[in-house]
Amino acid sequence: MDQAPLLFPINDYWWFYAAFIGFVLLMLVIDLGIFHKDSHTVSFKEAGLWSIAWVTLAMGFCGILYYYTLHKFQDASVAKEVSLQFLTGYVIEKSLSVDNIFVFVVVFGFFGIPPKYQHRVLFFGILGALIFRAIFISLGALLMQYKAVVWIFGAFLIFTGIKMMISEEKAIDPEQNWLIKFLKKHLRVTHQFHEHHFFVKEGDLVFATPLFIALVFLEFTDVIFAVDSVPAIFAITNEPLLVFTSNIFAILGLRSLYFLLAGVVDKFYLLKYGLAAVLIFVGLKMVWLNDLYDGHFPILLSLAIITVFIGSSIVASLVFPAKKT
Repeated sequence: MDQAPLLFPINDYWWFYAAFIGFVLLMLVIDLGIFHKDSHTVSFKEAGLWSIAWVTLAMGFCGILYYYTLHKFQDASVAKEVSLQFLTGYVIEKSLSVDNIFVFVVVFGFFGIPPKYQHRVLFFGILGALIFRAIFISLGALLMQYKAVVWIFGAFLIFTGIKMMISEEKAIDPEQNWLIKFLKKHLRVTHQFHEHHFFVKEGDLVFATPLFIALVFLEFTDVIFAVDSVPAIFAITNEPLLVFTSNIFAILGLRSLYFLLAGVVDKFYLLKYGLAAVLIFVGLKMVWLNDLYDGHFPILLSLAIITVFIGSSIVASLVFPAKKT
């Protein structure tokens, strides 16, 4: 079955993308230029307040999206569908981003990055992630027009979910990573921190600091995660505007979520099964369920299923804590 025409075609809504990117850049400038101008350790309270702020902005945007769509198309059902698609995409990306937090913890621990510099690394990491996600989503919007590509992505998500569910956890070892080996081989790297700088000049030579190596590694891992998360949101909606905005809002809140959960993220040891179930579900939507429901699986039911998978895995992790070894 052919896809329905886009409600928000990129050619007609280029001005929105420009305004949205401008808004995101403004928020990032305010974040780093005002609230985090001086490097400091982000407290639990500060992380909590920023987390609330980012979620509030996302929900506010969801409300604006609803009323704009209602005004534009004069159809409450269309407005409800659009806002629910954004919300579902946001929940998926927010849930999958927890995997990034595991990586942040390992990488910062490996490089011994002081807490007061971690926010700066994550800031530029998020900035790079926004660029890569925009590229991924643009390519996805082109490829997802072809039914064969939809099936391929769907099968890939199912395979990834099954693999995540049955495979044993493997510890991340940055020291054995080919990218870090490559950087250390081809760059002059100093083992000392020079405040919050990524590069430092010693004599006539420029050296990369551990902050830069950690930043590159985090960017690389985000690209890997995007291979799962971007197709997963396209399984919910074929609107690039909704995929882009839900993805970006989830990424913007990732730094504060890290500082909020870094100390307890290992307690959610069953979350991987919830995430695996979500990937399998959205994969099935792409290859089977959407066609079963005349081209579009009910979005409210999708949101409910995804929420149950994620919520139950978190609750189960807390009710049945992992045995200490």
